Amino acid sequence: MILVPVKNLADAKQRLSSILSPEERFALARAMCEDVLQALARWQSRPSVTVVTSDSFARDLAARFSFEVVADDNSGETSAINMATAFCRERGAENTLVVPADIPLIDSSELQEIVDCAPHSRGGAVLVPDAARRGTAKATGLPCVVLELPGIARDIDRPEDLRELAASTGDRQSQKLVRSWNLGSRNRVELCQVEHGVQQR
Repeated sequence: MILVPVKNLADAKQRLSSILSPEERFALARAMCEDVLQALARWQSRPSVTVVTSDSFARDLAARFSFEVVADDNSGETSAINMATAFCRERGAENTLVVPADIPLIDSSELQEIVDCAPHSRGGAVLVPDAARRGTAKATGLPCVVLELPGIARDIDRPEDLRELAASTGDRQSQKLVRSWNLGSRNRVELCQVEHGVQQR
């Protein structure tokens, strides 16, 4: 079973506040969520998908793709994943694949590669590090496969991630949105205004 945890999109991407206004961050979070769910919908051999969220946009989007929705309690992504994993076990799912909602360049072929490379022994895991190799994996002694998958690795947390997203091949919702902003032309004054919540019209 696939789990897609989606926190409140209105509060997403705070790390980009130095270059994007609150309205832009909200629009970006929605576009990336749509890109991720569309990629899952295109994956013909996918397991069932459950979106873990209390965000109204994400709920409506999940319904559009006929994905199941489990409401979270807004206590954080880890709590949402734990709750949803327990839900999966109750449904009899032996394996879960957690897919973040902020990796808009994800491709169904990469998802299939994860499934194909997953350890067959109980308790094994597949890890796909992000491009900046942030985050850690705790050693458990259980089988673990580490894959380098560029689409999944490109999460969007830093200004340079936005520029790479815009420059990457493709025409996804998030790419079209970021390209429309023409971020390279923003000068220091504009960036300062955005950082303080003031946006020129």
